[in-house]
Amino acid sequence: MPAIEFKMIRSVLSSAVILTSLMVAGCVGVGAESDGIRQVTVLYTNDEHGWMEGMEEGQGAANLYALWQSREGFTEDGPFLILSGGDNWTGPAISTWTQGESMVEVMNAMNYDASAVGNHEFDFGLEALKRRTAQARYPYLSANTRWKSNGAVPSDLGILPYSIITVNDVRFGIIGLTTRATPFVANPAYVADLNFIDYESALRETVPVVEENDPDILLVISHVCVAELEPLIRNTQDLEIAMMGAGHCNELAARRIGETVLLGGGYHFSSYARARFTFDTESEELLRTTFRANNYRNSNTDESVATLVSKWSQQMEVILSEEIAHLASTLPMGSEKLQQLIVNSWLQADPTADVAITNAGGIRTDLPAGLIDVRAMVALMPFDNTIIAATVTGATLEQAIDEGGRPVLGGLIRRGGEWIVERSGEPLLADQEYRVLLNSFMYAGGDNFGAIAEADPNGFDTGVNYRQPFQDWLKNQSSSRSNPLRF
Repeated sequence: MPAIEFKMIRSVLSSAVILTSLMVAGCVGVGAESDGIRQVTVLYTNDEHGWMEGMEEGQGAANLYALWQSREGFTEDGPFLILSGGDNWTGPAISTWTQGESMVEVMNAMNYDASAVGNHEFDFGLEALKRRTAQARYPYLSANTRWKSNGAVPSDLGILPYSIITVNDVRFGIIGLTTRATPFVANPAYVADLNFIDYESALRETVPVVEENDPDILLVISHVCVAELEPLIRNTQDLEIAMMGAGHCNELAARRIGETVLLGGGYHFSSYARARFTFDTESEELLRTTFRANNYRNSNTDESVATLVSKWSQQMEVILSEEIAHLASTLPMGSEKLQQLIVNSWLQADPTADVAITNAGGIRTDLPAGLIDVRAMVALMPFDNTIIAATVTGATLEQAIDEGGRPVLGGLIRRGGEWIVERSGEPLLADQEYRVLLNSFMYAGGDNFGAIAEADPNGFDTGVNYRQPFQDWLKNQSSSRSNPLRF
């Protein structure tokens, strides 16, 4: 792999300021003659999922960026690294509708230095990913993502294995990792040509290449859950990795395992983690690392980021504010009522179908009480999945249900220990064929539903987004503020 260096050289703090902060922190053995002492602070988030406006008041991108300035002393030319564990953009409509374009622009404005590649970075296909990596002023990193054809990291998509970034005279080698579950939790059709190799193997291959660039400190940013990172850290202590950042499981964490600090930034810009490294450039020794996890709520906003978020909100308003329905009460994300309304809307839209199946993971938020607009529908079902119609036997259908993860079923109910097809009122027969609707993510093998495509590789792609029948059904109910829908 070629040496890759993003030359983001940050200004050096004065030795007097650094030494004062070290003495206040209680560092031992640092004298006034030690002019080579440098500090660099890592600010770490992950699983932002496009929540630039915030899930709650005071927790948006502009609030967090302002907090970094007031609490951490962040300045654009200061001794900071801002890093992400990936899954930047799929979420609310303000980001999903633009396939992440708005979110990358916000992260550029927040001065992110690198992001790991998360599984949801693949949600809009490889060409969209390539456009986003070209737009970003920071690299997207994943040393364990490889083309099946030649085993190379897909740099042609803008994915790099590592980056070298110099901050305050300290050279950081930053390596990225992506969850090995990506083929199952991303649309398999989009990642069919990619492998996601073993984390430790990727690190042991990549670290020697990074070390050829003479880094002072090694960091790993990853879209990998804490439970997987903990043994990885223990097994790679010999690589002298100073920090590993987590992602994917939305965990807020800050602790030490051996000589490595483990960080998790939480989710949706509602929290972050911090690690501060004190390094002696003369002895080339890492003297000290401090770390903490931070929940927050901040009434202040950074004007530049707030203006950018407002711009995207206004651009989306005409499209996303279209009124769909009014609800008397909230339909919770995991409720059977909401799930059944969705799959039954598919069956109403296609009366020739016997069964509809979607995955619970494709339903991402509550459907809130009050006005439901296009924005709410996109947040509810944010993916580019289309509805596929396949013809399979009852035996194949039952196999798919048994093997697949968290299916939401329409037109099929369990009664007396057997499956009943509601359309006919008859038991599901092993050798009889049925017309089945499912989303394209599942048809491609996502959530382990590959049995249906194996049985019918010529399934018909309707081209209809998986949220559209439900959106149409809601709109056709002709609800209003004075006459809301009640479920």
